[in-house]
Amino acid sequence: MTKTKQLVLLALLMAIQVVISFFYIPVFDNIRIYFTYFVTMLVAIIFKPTTALIYAVIEDLVAFFIYPTGPFFIGYTLTAALSMLIYILFLNKKVSLLRIFLAKLLVNLLINVLLGSLWSMILYSKAYLFYLGASLVKNTFLLPLEVLAFFILYRLIQKNLYTRGLIDHNKLL
Repeated sequence: MTKTKQLVLLALLMAIQVVISFFYIPVFDNIRIYFTYFVTMLVAIIFKPTTALIYAVIEDLVAFFIYPTGPFFIGYTLTAALSMLIYILFLNKKVSLLRIFLAKLLVNLLINVLLGSLWSMILYSKAYLFYLGASLVKNTFLLPLEVLAFFILYRLIQKNLYTRGLIDHNKLL
């Protein structure tokens, strides 16, 4: 893929991800269900690791400045980068249902629950365990649904990605 095509695709995916970030389901005090992980995981699958990591940081900043949902906090940018790193480690070379599950499990538990609760505690001055409990319930409940939803979406689009030269045969399910 040429650099121009790569930049255009990254810009399109970023625009899609920013628009998707406008839509979320509020669950509890600063705990929301987002659907942006679809695009994040696709970027981790399609692009080189450094490109995907840079994308994660820029997308987080762009999304915040276009549609802030609270105060700016660099911890959330770190969260975006660490989430992308996990997706890269599990999905950049080969894609399978097990790899999707393991990547989403680590992101949900380590990043969303542990780090997300820490960031919420720092920003909103409530006890860490307050956020941890609610976040753990939400992320545990959503894990199988998110894995299944991404698996189905990826199955639907993988042939198109392959025929356009965006992924190689190792990334076919």
